[in-house]
Amino acid sequence: MVVTKVFRVDPAKPSVDAVRYAARVIRDGGLVAFPTETVYGLGANAFNAKAVERIYVAKGRPLDNPIIVHICDFSQLELVASRIPEDAYRLAERLWPGPLTLLLPRDPRIPYVVTAGLETVAVRMPAHPVALELIREANVPVAAPSANLSGKPSPTRGDHVVEDLYSRVEVILDAGETLYGVESTIINLLSDPPMLLRPGAYTVEDIERILGRSIEVPEFARGLGEAEKALAPGMKHRHYAPNTPLILVEAEDYGELQRLLDATRRAVLDYKMRGFKVAVISYAETYKHYEGIADSVLVVGSRGNIYEVARNLFATLRTLDKLNVDVAIMEGVEDKGLGLAVMNRVRKASTSRVKA
Repeated sequence: MVVTKVFRVDPAKPSVDAVRYAARVIRDGGLVAFPTETVYGLGANAFNAKAVERIYVAKGRPLDNPIIVHICDFSQLELVASRIPEDAYRLAERLWPGPLTLLLPRDPRIPYVVTAGLETVAVRMPAHPVALELIREANVPVAAPSANLSGKPSPTRGDHVVEDLYSRVEVILDAGETLYGVESTIINLLSDPPMLLRPGAYTVEDIERILGRSIEVPEFARGLGEAEKALAPGMKHRHYAPNTPLILVEAEDYGELQRLLDATRRAVLDYKMRGFKVAVISYAETYKHYEGIADSVLVVGSRGNIYEVARNLFATLRTLDKLNVDVAIMEGVEDKGLGLAVMNRVRKASTSRVKA
């Protein structure tokens, strides 16, 4: 068992003492959970193979799942990656710091435990003052997956990290709620055309506008099946899942919303008739459709504000497990723009899917 220190810090102006303490832990081979603008990360010195191995143990993470390396400035990029393509600089200059991860050739200084044995490395520069200050103070790139037990919904608040990793890590920097609520977008720039490996807070359309060309979006990036090989996080293995079985109801045409609502309602009634306690995950515009038939209704946000939905998604899935229901049924959203990131997570979290 590890003794865990929890520091509650201001997200804009974090305590210097707390960050310096956490940075020393990183340098000494320890683990620090810290906020980013997407979700909380669990960090170790990216050059220290033994420290990174501890991340896998603390999370129960499969060893074939690579870990993103976080940097605080462009000088660190050339410490972790080599033969960096021009498209990487073009995107980084526009979108870093920010929720974008680039798959690049690995520099030999990065141990294979970080990259799951691959010759590529996933790199990003987070846009959170606490994360940037931690990396700067540690003076090393920080390898960090999400700070949750493997397979569970990613943590978007400090208390989620405490729930999952207390007594498993040395430090938790709690800066409250994160901004985006879904992980970074991951782009493979080593393929032609560039390929989306994981949708995230930056949309495909955002990336394509900057590159001036199309990006390939494979089925696994939509949450439909797994990639044969995990080049980056989120490509293999079940992710983001609550303990409660989750049924996702999808529509052929989201312009015909009533059809989706009727299919969701039928699913609720079917489970109720079989004696199950049922929760519904719905939206501000539609939750009243299930009042009186579902045992619980959770509102994840507004269909008109997909950023709100993304920000609340993981917290809602964690709340679901506290409701003491047998099954949950969730309405889908159109998988375009940021909706692609939402549906990627929900499809991976679901135990089955139903077409309206």
